Amino acid sequence: MSSPTGPAPGLPVRMPRPRQPGRHRRPEPAAAPAGAPPLVLAVPGLPDTATRLLAEEVLSIARSELPGLDARIGYVDADGSTEGYPSLESVLAYAAAQRTARAREAGAEDGAADAWDQWPPAIVVPLLAGPDNALLRRIRQSVMSSGSAAELTDALGPHPLLAEALHVRLSEAGLARADRARLFTVATAADGIILATVGGEESVQAAGISGMLLSARLAVPVLAAALDVEGDIARAADQLRGSGSRNLALAPGLIGPEIAEGVADAAAKEADCAAAAPLGAYPAIGKLVLAKYAEVLGIPVQPAQSPAR
Repeated sequence: MSSPTGPAPGLPVRMPRPRQPGRHRRPEPAAAPAGAPPLVLAVPGLPDTATRLLAEEVLSIARSELPGLDARIGYVDADGSTEGYPSLESVLAYAAAQRTARAREAGAEDGAADAWDQWPPAIVVPLLAGPDNALLRRIRQSVMSSGSAAELTDALGPHPLLAEALHVRLSEAGLARADRARLFTVATAADGIILATVGGEESVQAAGISGMLLSARLAVPVLAAALDVEGDIARAADQLRGSGSRNLALAPGLIGPEIAEGVADAAAKEADCAAAAPLGAYPAIGKLVLAKYAEVLGIPVQPAQSPAR
């Protein structure tokens, strides 16, 4: 189980990839700077085993991209009553106390305590594909309640890597071609995509950017709609059908924990179409989490897109 200090012993941890030989080898990843604050992943939704495993896989990907990264999980909706699911507030309070103690030790040893003041005690990255003001307010409140001066980043998207992840999830469900460069057909391929999100109008607007990129990849129309706005998914389906699309698909522009189980499937049923899986722990999610963290530190970690499909 997880704890405020990170995953418990015995859980698998993704190790950095070995350096490949040859002229075209990938450059060695940068290492986390000495004294860098922990990355705290703020995970929404009710804590359960599936959510914990997803979050740990996302952080495992981030660690593989930045050796030495101190990455921890804080659950936004944890109430402290379930062992192994520490609340975001408690994780941040612990990280702040730990950093203060280490700064004192460094100062006592060599007068270098000031070096610990260049960064916040923790950097909080929300596990959200797009802006959700209600959830972000709750995360911000947890940061304030912890008494920590932790810094909160924006949500992960919009970003081109999310369009790539959406494409992959659709292709895995047999709802889109895996690669436009290959001349094969998919009998069930959709000719119109509903990009489902949560967080109201602002989230829909942000998802629309990923939707345009996805539309360019698939050469089919894509409309963003909110799962938490009544009738929005059905309206998007009607609009796509009104413009000539007949075989629709719903692509959840969500990582997973943001919504209750079954909500996306119910929306797909309402729109009378098939649905792809949420983004989950697709590698791009871990890379975007790390990119948000690295941006605060000012270190050069840029998530790379896969070759164009």
